[in-house]
Amino acid sequence: MATTSDMAPTRRKAGAAKTETREQELEAQVAQLQADIKAITETLGKLSGEKVGEARALATSEVKHLQQRGQEMLDEAQGQFDQAERQLKDTIREKPLTAVAAAAGVGFIFALLTRH
Repeated sequence: MATTSDMAPTRRKAGAAKTETREQELEAQVAQLQADIKAITETLGKLSGEKVGEARALATSEVKHLQQRGQEMLDEAQGQFDQAERQLKDTIREKPLTAVAAAAGVGFIFALLTRH
């Protein structure tokens, strides 16, 4: 008849085999998870790179549009200034005494405002 001490080593060997199998399964699962994480990281890197490129292209387009709009506004303001300057010159030519009186009045008001 077998004793308890004779059976104990057998149990240890069977338990050790199961533990090794579980460890191998866990190692395989960890390796698979690492591979999955690496693949996800690469995919996210590609997607973010594409999005950065799209954002850069959109920003460049917007900058060009804003520059064009700014130039149009500058040209419009320059045109309005030129028109006002022509009107002022025409008025001075047509009514020189009125222009001199207006300039003197503006100078007098400016002098009063700056006096202490």
